[in-house]
Amino acid sequence: MKKNKIIFWVATTIIILWEGVMPLGTLLLAPQQATVGTKPLGYPDYFAYTLIICKVLGVLAISIPTIPGKLKEWAYAGLTFSLIYAFISHAYVDQNIGFMLLPLVVLGILAISYSYNNKIQANG
Repeated sequence: MKKNKIIFWVATTIIILWEGVMPLGTLLLAPQQATVGTKPLGYPDYFAYTLIICKVLGVLAISIPTIPGKLKEWAYAGLTFSLIYAFISHAYVDQNIGFMLLPLVVLGILAISYSYNNKIQANG
């Protein structure tokens, strides 16, 4: 059980940093940089701000232990869709292999977090 919790928290911490802290920090500390990743893909500025807010809310939902399981499921789903569409956007618009692979790597880490969250809940 301890091993499952360690794996869950390592994976979830990476997601918290990548999908929550970094985007929020950009929005708060360098708002002019908030649209750097979405503007070249053709998305309007408001999309970047909305995406950041949704990512932060999703990360909070998966990382706070007292959040109900259904809400965590929705948060994992939302983060998953965000990462899949990031891959699709980069594959369609700029075909940069690095930009295409990064969301898939983060998606893999998110899948580990999800899987181990389910293991912890089943044993808990």
